[in-house]
Amino acid sequence: MIIEQLNKKFNELFQHEGGKAYFAPGRINLIGEHTDYNGGRVFPCAITNGTYAVAAKREDTTVNCYSLNFEEVGIISFDLNELVNKKEDSWTNFVKGMIKYMAEAGYAIDKGFDIVIYGNIPNGSGLSSSSSLELLIGVTIQNLFGFEIDRVELVKIGQRVENQFIGVNSGIMDQFAIGMGAKDHAIYLDTNTLEYELVPAEFGENIVLIMNTKKRRELVESNYNERRSQCEEALRRLQTQLDIKALGELSIETFEANRHLIGDEVLERRAKHAVYENERTKLAKAALTSGDLVAFGQLLNQSHISLRDDYEVTGLELDTLVHTAWEQPGVLGARMTGAGMGGCAIALVNRNQVEAVKAAVQAEYEKTVGYSAEFYVAEVGDGAKAL
Repeated sequence: MIIEQLNKKFNELFQHEGGKAYFAPGRINLIGEHTDYNGGRVFPCAITNGTYAVAAKREDTTVNCYSLNFEEVGIISFDLNELVNKKEDSWTNFVKGMIKYMAEAGYAIDKGFDIVIYGNIPNGSGLSSSSSLELLIGVTIQNLFGFEIDRVELVKIGQRVENQFIGVNSGIMDQFAIGMGAKDHAIYLDTNTLEYELVPAEFGENIVLIMNTKKRRELVESNYNERRSQCEEALRRLQTQLDIKALGELSIETFEANRHLIGDEVLERRAKHAVYENERTKLAKAALTSGDLVAFGQLLNQSHISLRDDYEVTGLELDTLVHTAWEQPGVLGARMTGAGMGGCAIALVNRNQVEAVKAAVQAEYEKTVGYSAEFYVAEVGDGAKAL
């Protein structure tokens, strides 16, 4: 249905048929939050919500972009020789960034293209709509121009766009999950080495319920960069005595024996979260592999408490969703997911209790926060691809 709509709009706008269709998912991170830039493990999966495109090559060097999500903006056009970030070009800056860095990586993009996109990931929700768009553009260009590109290389280009072109100092987890996702599998990823393992994401009688605060969480404007620099400073202080390159290399025991080196209570808590969350992620992988969903759920809860108390990235909206979910029958565990400060939380819920959980959480959220949350059942899907 979405592809039909995109094809119809594409033909109407650009007066030619034969556009090809593409998809890139959003992602949730099951556990392992704010560990990726600290050299730790993460445990994300791609979801079936995502960003779709229909595109076709042109004979000149113009790129025409249109989004069904921002129809009031109309077509945004730029030339291949004008690949600079301009605020007024809004979402198409991600398109420019991918073209620029793919070209710098040696892929000769000598013609423009027309593209119409639509995303059903809520913007600013923490489900990674920006990384979804980056990988969508990457697979579109790869397919339109017939490039042979290693998928991990494309993932790295997407991260470079986020870091250098857009200016968000994020880790590689989002692009990796979106680029490498596989249906019904989570990705256990070492962000130091990019070694990864696909782990069956089998939840038995339970589903993953996404709970959206509907509070927009703009990474650039959030506390993300501050938290990252705090971890870097904590690491620098630990390195005066320890031969480590990242907080993710520390065991809990080694951290506890040396945390006095940090000498600042706030920096200690930030580093503690990174170290303990990395350990929780290892335990969560083992629990999911062995089918111990009760233990898995408890680790989700512990993760949220650490993000609330040690990392301080939850806030009223996320805490209301998660704390209320914890009290409901049929909920094995819940936590915020994504960078925090708004965005989404996830809960592992017995499928027969989903409607009751949604109703209870919604009622408490409206009472406490003053407006409604949104809920979606997450299905674990494939990574970015041509359709």
